[in-house]
Amino acid sequence: METPEQEIAARRGWMGLLARAPAQRLAALLESAELPGFDWLRVPETGGVMVRGRMGGTGAPFNLGEMTVTRCALRLASGEVGHAHVQGRNRAHAERAALVDALMQGARADEMQSSVLAPLAAEEAARREGRAAKAAATKVDFFTMVRGE
Repeated sequence: METPEQEIAARRGWMGLLARAPAQRLAALLESAELPGFDWLRVPETGGVMVRGRMGGTGAPFNLGEMTVTRCALRLASGEVGHAHVQGRNRAHAERAALVDALMQGARADEMQSSVLAPLAAEEAARREGRAAKAAATKVDFFTMVRGE
């Protein structure tokens, strides 16, 4: 049995993965799935959020700029509630992400994990490794030569 903190961390992980996933890829993974009906708690709406940063990750926070975000919330007939916040103006992406979030809280969690989340996580890891390899190829190692004085 998971503790509440572990459940929150797991949900934060899959919601972040769904938000970062390419919208077309998420749509393709859900295309063959039999999706249940739902009622809107909050229809997809687009707005702006302030992105904040910290110098070095620990300094005083500062406003970096604004970002467009689409959010929504829905309830399945079985009672599970799904939420989503995705970057940009793609309402369909937000709807699909919220639907997967709701399904992950019910009896179809294992199905969603294997058919949607696992492929998205593998693809994201491959993209990150590709970027890291590309950056590593440009790395320059500086060293200091000691003069014979």
